[in-house]
Amino acid sequence: MNARVDPAAIDPKVLPPRWRTRALMLSVPLLVAAAGLWLWLAGQGKVSTDNAYVRVDKVAISSDVSGRVAEVLVAENMPVKRGQLLIRIAPLPFQIALNEAEAQLASARLQVRQLKSGTGGSAADVAGKREALTLAQAELARQRQLLERGFATRARLQQAEYDAANARAELNRALADDASARQAAGSSIDVESHPLVLAAKATRDRAALDLARSEIRAPANGIVTQTSRLQRGQAMIQGVATVSLMVTDSAYVEANFKETDLEDMAVGQRAEVRLDAFPNRPLTGKVESIGVGTGSEFSVLPAQNATGNWVKVVQRVPVRIKLDTPPRGLPLIAGLSADVTVTTR
Repeated sequence: MNARVDPAAIDPKVLPPRWRTRALMLSVPLLVAAAGLWLWLAGQGKVSTDNAYVRVDKVAISSDVSGRVAEVLVAENMPVKRGQLLIRIAPLPFQIALNEAEAQLASARLQVRQLKSGTGGSAADVAGKREALTLAQAELARQRQLLERGFATRARLQQAEYDAANARAELNRALADDASARQAAGSSIDVESHPLVLAAKATRDRAALDLARSEIRAPANGIVTQTSRLQRGQAMIQGVATVSLMVTDSAYVEANFKETDLEDMAVGQRAEVRLDAFPNRPLTGKVESIGVGTGSEFSVLPAQNATGNWVKVVQRVPVRIKLDTPPRGLPLIAGLSADVTVTTR
């Protein structure tokens, strides 16, 4: 005789195997759908890229004059301050040039003073020639009166006419010499404003500038690198870069976003940056600028898609991320890889 089982006596936690299998099969898709929905909702209003790198402004330091290196005052990866002396070029050739320019300036001043004093002599010469002309004209008038009265010969009259003409010519010559001397001396301007002195001053100033440029100083706060290429006694060529300066506090992140991610991106939006070297120390910043061209536009060999056989590739646009004040002790080394997420809401 079969005993009847009371349903109340069955443990509700104990289910037949087929019900557990069905519950598991239903729960897994639901969990996957929920996770996908959560990820989709979390990603709304944000765009991300792992194609991002830390950039630091770099200054190539060169010399404005050519010469031999007398002293190198920095070492590799050495921090420097703005205006700090980095390299000293042998100053002796530039000091000699400055001394020569100073001598030329003194000579120009002396020459102008002599020209100005020479105008007094030319003025006296003009006065003398004018008196000689007056006497010659008076003698000519007297000879004419004597000839009319019969007390003189025509030969004496002709000699008086010749003397008067010669005196007039001498006066004109003296007047021309006086005008030329006054023009050369620049009588209307002082010695320091004379063209000869101004030209000598310009030469002196250029020599002084070259002497000052023999000392190469840091243009900004930063860290010096590539100093191994510079040695004492080496010849420095004007305009040729020798060392580099990585400018402090100029670090930023260049993130290359897909062109399809730029629809809602704008300048000023907040961004989160995670460096691969320091993944647990996130940085914050904002979009400072969006590139005006894709990376391929500025490459050495731009892509040419004029042919019929080509594959469309999603282009990348550089976006500059300005960082907020980074945590103390976090080195922002140029070239570090980073992940960037921009909030576009």
